[in-house]
Amino acid sequence: MESMTGNSSGTSSSGNSSSSGSSSRGSGSGVSSAGDRAPLKVGLVGYGLAGSVFHAPLIAATEGLTLDTVVTSNPERQAQARAEHGEGLRFAASPDELWERADDLDLIVIASPNKTHVSIATAALKAGLPVVVDKPVAGTAAEARELAALADERGLLLSVFQNRRWDNDFRTLDALLKSGDLGDVYRFESRFERWRPQPKGGWRESGDPQEIGGLLYDLGSHVVDQALALFGPAVSVYAESDVRRAGAEADDDTFIAITHANGVRSHLYVSATTAQLGPRFRVLGSRAGYVKYGLDPQEAALRDGERPVAGQPWGVEDESMWGRVGAGESPLTGGGRPQPTLDGDYPAFYAAVAAALHDGAPNPVPATQAADALDVLEAARRSARDGVTVTL
Repeated sequence: MESMTGNSSGTSSSGNSSSSGSSSRGSGSGVSSAGDRAPLKVGLVGYGLAGSVFHAPLIAATEGLTLDTVVTSNPERQAQARAEHGEGLRFAASPDELWERADDLDLIVIASPNKTHVSIATAALKAGLPVVVDKPVAGTAAEARELAALADERGLLLSVFQNRRWDNDFRTLDALLKSGDLGDVYRFESRFERWRPQPKGGWRESGDPQEIGGLLYDLGSHVVDQALALFGPAVSVYAESDVRRAGAEADDDTFIAITHANGVRSHLYVSATTAQLGPRFRVLGSRAGYVKYGLDPQEAALRDGERPVAGQPWGVEDESMWGRVGAGESPLTGGGRPQPTLDGDYPAFYAAVAAALHDGAPNPVPATQAADALDVLEAARRSARDGVTVTL
């Protein structure tokens, strides 16, 4: 089974002209060593969960990038960012302040609420700045493709932060598929389940369509992107989506079934109401299956304040959590052999972004790929609403 993830660095080998990394900015001095060039200055929009836990630490850990400015008007978040990234860090109260000094920046990273992604990305591209946008890049596939077209027109990088392509289990499964150990894959089961019986509130759980909240577009963006990256285009989508918890406004228990063009069926579960968690992956092939429990450890480590450092272990999983490969017996009763889990590697995303801007290397996640995932999410929403299977 051919994978779209390309190579061991996790960067994608597919995409369009916006994936080339070409840009009027960040082209470097022509010196081959990134260490001999001035690091690219990054403006980060938003310092909530996404900005402070994921983007800022990974940017700071990437050779060739430096966190220059954080957009937040919240004094507590400003103090937190300064404590974590130094007194030299600059702040802006709004993204508009970044466009006023666009010539002093090399990359904009958008980690603000979902409903702002398109407008801020559009403004950044029109200001001549390459852009990384957290997922989902937009509320619709059409909006994502419009952004991709604008980036192409301006010759600028537009990349989407689909960090779960660098999860330990995803990297391990990708390697298994390339090795042929599983044979022809028939079914891919992926679960991103949680037990959160009480809603936390906030825009992520809002029922307002403009907020682009709910699990379908949150965790669903991850599991659909992974399925398409591993098994290729979808031809039909069926979904069931419910609001289970008292007081909840947006979907909190959703199932998506994808039929891929190559015949693989993906069964994807995202839920906040799962009292007993299932396997993260169960992959069934003609020769063997792969079953893996537990989440990649990188998010927990970042939340706990741990930071990736070049040359030091990162994303390492204990052997007790390794998945198993085999046939004919449950892994819970000793069936199959332990499959060593490759280390998770979120830092590879921003390393690839830096390489794209400095050297014209491939875009790790082109917006056109994110648009393909949004096609599936939109189809899933329609399927759940109307009780039909949607053909793409």
